[in-house]
Amino acid sequence: MSAPQKALTLPADAGGKHGTASRPRLPAGFVWEPWAFAAALLLAWQIGGSALSGEGNPLLPPPAVVFQALWDSLPELGRGTVSSFLILLPGYAGALVLGIAFGLLAGTTPWLARTFFPFAKVAAPIPPTVFIPYAIAVLPTFHLSATFVVFLGAFWPIFHNAAAGALSVEGRHRDNARVLGFTHLEYLRKVVFPASLPHIFSGMAVGLGFSFILLTVAELFGANAGLGRFVQYYADFADYPRMVAGILYTGVVTWGAMTLLDKLRHRTLFWLR
Repeated sequence: MSAPQKALTLPADAGGKHGTASRPRLPAGFVWEPWAFAAALLLAWQIGGSALSGEGNPLLPPPAVVFQALWDSLPELGRGTVSSFLILLPGYAGALVLGIAFGLLAGTTPWLARTFFPFAKVAAPIPPTVFIPYAIAVLPTFHLSATFVVFLGAFWPIFHNAAAGALSVEGRHRDNARVLGFTHLEYLRKVVFPASLPHIFSGMAVGLGFSFILLTVAELFGANAGLGRFVQYYADFADYPRMVAGILYTGVVTWGAMTLLDKLRHRTLFWLR
């Protein structure tokens, strides 16, 4: 074999060892776009905050000032998180239980559908925030009124998605359950509920987002502690670094709760992977 022919028959990996260096590979599953976007936002925030602070305007403090205020406020924010979750969890849990139960029943029982769906079309679009002053006035404690508002905000998305899931069950499954002699409760538990889980988790995600929004709004009205109260308190005293720190912290807490729900959905709906 001649020299030119030998040069054409290099091993397949020769380019990686003797030629140009191979490109470094990112870890499997790494997504760089969100980190690049976050870095761009942080840079824009730094530039804007530095420019405004030079004019004596404290409304947009630079990131370093906000992060220092966040670090100093962590004990107070931790207590506020506990106070907020003592309102959020009961309201959301009640909406979860009743929303799923009523949604599945209304989606599988014709007379209940005829009774409840027209009422839902009227009541669901009403913003739950309009009930906050009335709930505070009627219910004996702020804790109960805020829990009720959180319940309202989470109930309707969960109910509508549970009902949609029940209505989407194919007729052949209903016929098979009838042939097997299932009672209506067994049909709901063994057929309708598992088939409706994708819809239910969608409603749970929307309801959880609404719950955090309504919780924060309710705490602006009359709470003595909580994440919304933290932001409102320091806004009243024009302590904008702590106010912005409270907003960022609330966003992180909300993101953490939504991430946990998404992981639960991924684990539960294993057949959709």
